[in-house]
Amino acid sequence: MPPRLRCTASARGLTAAVKPSRPSAALLRPATPAVTSAARQYATVSRGLSLPDDYVPPTKPPTARPGETRKAQLLRTYTSLLRTTPVILLFQHNNLTAEEWIAVRRELKAGIAAVATTGDASADLASKAQLQVLRTSIFDVALKLVEFYDPSKVQPTSAPTATGKRVKVTYNHDLSKAAWKAVRGVTMGETKIPETSTYAQLSPLLVGPVAAFTLPAVSPQHLAAALSILAPSPPKFPAPTRKKSPGYHEPITQSALQKLLLIGARIEDKAFDMEGVKWVGGIENGLDGLRAQLVHMLQSAGMGLTSTLEGAGKSLWLTMESRRSVLEEEQNGGKTEEKKAEA
Repeated sequence: MPPRLRCTASARGLTAAVKPSRPSAALLRPATPAVTSAARQYATVSRGLSLPDDYVPPTKPPTARPGETRKAQLLRTYTSLLRTTPVILLFQHNNLTAEEWIAVRRELKAGIAAVATTGDASADLASKAQLQVLRTSIFDVALKLVEFYDPSKVQPTSAPTATGKRVKVTYNHDLSKAAWKAVRGVTMGETKIPETSTYAQLSPLLVGPVAAFTLPAVSPQHLAAALSILAPSPPKFPAPTRKKSPGYHEPITQSALQKLLLIGARIEDKAFDMEGVKWVGGIENGLDGLRAQLVHMLQSAGMGLTSTLEGAGKSLWLTMESRRSVLEEEQNGGKTEEKKAEA
């Protein structure tokens, strides 16, 4: 332990000599009355710039419920997901641990990234594909908003600006009172839900723990790769081999996959069951192959229609020609008889 330094009397005197003294009250008083008038003028200006009592900041529009809560932000996330994501697969999961989720996401990302496509589309889709757990109650509300709420039909209201001038403003965001009324109308039965609507077909599936696999584009190749990992069903969607993907056959990954069950999907705003999802994933050569099949079908239909129209015209032409030849023969036969009678 280092020795302590003893403070001598000379050091104490030096400390007292350099200690700052308190300013006198005379120095703190305003020197001239000009300072007082300037302060009074500043107070008057600040009172003149006060905002109206009913002023609403543009960055914080009024909401039906507090917008800072986690539920409100999760609702906005789900509505944005439903509007921008064309492929959403719904899985029922049963008590997966954190390690099991990590293993499944790792194998899913590797399987999607291994899809061979032209350009950088494969890497882009692999980075944006996600597997996340849903809050089913909030996701149900988001489905109602996306399908039964039309923001374009909300009427504008009058709101004051910072200068006091009133302008027309439309509050039609997902947390607005108009959106809340639309959802409440569906929940209370005031709005009739068609049986063929997407919400009517998907709402019975949102029971219990549900997870969603989202793909930012309709790509049958990537969808087939995801089905081979999450819900393999040979021969169309076989599971990867142990040599190609050893991590897929680890016990923790297999335990996690046994707890996942594909229950439905939402593709291009339409509800699909398991067979429909497999049909989309089984399209050969992806969307390009589907477009080629469509073009071939349209060409075949056009050729059939052309042949049908041509056949009707040909039959009419043959009928008219045969009738013309018969008339000519009758006319020539009549002239021959007349010549014989004259002779």
